[in-house]
Amino acid sequence: MSFRALLVSEDDQAVEALTPVLSNFGLNVHRCSYSAAVSFVTDQKFHAVVVDFDDPHNTALIFENLSNTRFHSRALTVALLADKTKVRNAFGNGANFVLYKPIDEEQAEGTLRATASLIRNERRSSFRVPVQVPVTLTSNSGEESIDGILLDLSEEGMDVLASRPLYCSAVLKAGFMLPDLLSQLELPGEVVWANPNGESGICFADVPENTRATLRTWLADHARHTPPQEPALRPDCKLTDLSIGGCYVETASPFPERTRLLMKLRVGVTELGTSGVVRVMHPSIGMGIEFTRQTADQYRETADFILSLSSQSGNEPELLVSPRGISFEDSQADFVSELGDPLLELLQNHESFSQEMFLETLQRQRSGEILETQ
Repeated sequence: MSFRALLVSEDDQAVEALTPVLSNFGLNVHRCSYSAAVSFVTDQKFHAVVVDFDDPHNTALIFENLSNTRFHSRALTVALLADKTKVRNAFGNGANFVLYKPIDEEQAEGTLRATASLIRNERRSSFRVPVQVPVTLTSNSGEESIDGILLDLSEEGMDVLASRPLYCSAVLKAGFMLPDLLSQLELPGEVVWANPNGESGICFADVPENTRATLRTWLADHARHTPPQEPALRPDCKLTDLSIGGCYVETASPFPERTRLLMKLRVGVTELGTSGVVRVMHPSIGMGIEFTRQTADQYRETADFILSLSSQSGNEPELLVSPRGISFEDSQADFVSELGDPLLELLQNHESFSQEMFLETLQRQRSGEILETQ
């Protein structure tokens, strides 16, 4: 499946600046007006939705429909803002990223690089088995059946390329024969997204338990057991603050709040592997990350790394990062929250601060020699 981006803006300068950047990151761009956007997000699937906040009323309608559409639950959203004071409003409406107008190419590349990275990792982590076999789609209304090709399959649904466009909410039955199975599967479902070229997503519904068990076993036998992607070096990231419970990273390409990360911090021969979640994101400036799954052993490893880092003044640590997706559950590390960690407390209470106040408080913590790696 190709990655698709919907660009909702009447600002020609923004469109001209963003379209080549999105295309360079592997996203096919479809531009539309505010009036057409609601129909597009309701009937078609997009991996990224970029919306200009020049029209607050229509923007709210678009984001409302995005949140109510099942197949857009993982779509990443980018808000275009002419007024920087509206950034909290944009995040409150559901935006994952923000770009300020007029669009600066460097800023756009930084933000959209993070967006594309998340899209690729979300796709990689989905438990889907690519399989191309003929499929017959039969409508419950008795209409003529539609031929197609199965593209990928999961326990919950499948992507197909039908010989003619399907329609969202259509209830049908999909019949196909999988390799190594002796009988054809007949799975009832509903079309949850549909593109004009016939590529569509079907969510299974009311599947008999014996059929589901057969499908589950086949998927387990044919899944590609690839190792998780290792964290990659991010030269554009600079670790500026580090404590037992978290860190702050300066970067022009921060990930949105609630992004789950795998991380490695490295200085000289000393290395610390950890996982974290982005608690606060400042567009084009940086992100605050809380370490997760902290145990007593992980606490000691972090403390040892900080001690080693402090003894190697002048050595700037390398940061390796791999995004794992955006979590919709709010969890905090109780083990470290009781340690009197000022940086962690600042991250966990970031909503009480404006961006300027947060960064000023962070600077004061550095001045108080909480820890500074510069």
